Amino acid sequence: MAKAKDVDEYIAAAPKPVQPKLRKLRTLIKAAAPKATERISYAIPFYEQNGRLVYFAAFRDHISLFLVGEAKYQYADELKKYWTEKATQVTLHLPIDKPLPAALITKLVKARAKELEASAPSKAAGASPRKPARPRSGPRSSKAGRP
Repeated sequence: MAKAKDVDEYIAAAPKPVQPKLRKLRTLIKAAAPKATERISYAIPFYEQNGRLVYFAAFRDHISLFLVGEAKYQYADELKKYWTEKATQVTLHLPIDKPLPAALITKLVKARAKELEASAPSKAAGASPRKPARPRSGPRSSKAGRP
């Protein structure tokens, strides 16, 4: 698949049988996290809202859903049937010939969005997302402190 500039282009370049599932997955993610921004990273779609929510990738016979954060542990029992020998516990293999687990995907995305919201700096409190600069203790020369 050619490198896509956006999610629409990514879906259009995917194998034809996979495209309807990708559109459905996209709809589920956007409904579960309506404030999320769609982007392409590592040549695949991902969603960001106070951090990275979820990634997905299309293959000929399945869609991989890459989970980020703690939600995968919260729903581990429900996720087991989507983990394969080749997949890690952060990658779900969603077969093309079976319906997407819509309720599970929605729960995962909402849980991750909630996790990120809880860890995001409060804008109301005026917090900055960047760490404060560490004060320097003197010159950064390689000869500093030598006699």
